[in-house]
Amino acid sequence: MAQASARHILVETEEQCNQLVTDLQGGGDFAALAKSHSKCPSGAQGGDLGSFGPGQMVKEFDDAVFNGEVGAVQGPIKTQFGYHVLQVTERS
Repeated sequence: MAQASARHILVETEEQCNQLVTDLQGGGDFAALAKSHSKCPSGAQGGDLGSFGPGQMVKEFDDAVFNGEVGAVQGPIKTQFGYHVLQVTERS
């Protein structure tokens, strides 16, 4: 079964999410931005969600993780929790 590792930053608005994507594309540090902006407890670990398989995350997040380019910054991804900036760090 496929497995992926990813990190994310969860914020409340699409505007915040777009700004973070811009910051990251400009060379911003993902872990530092996650620690200072993410509403998710994973922010304390730089947004790291560890390893997981398909179906373990909400559908919109799952689709982005298992279909998006590894290493690319993706977002905004809207879920029931808010808006995510996502980066897949590994996928097998």
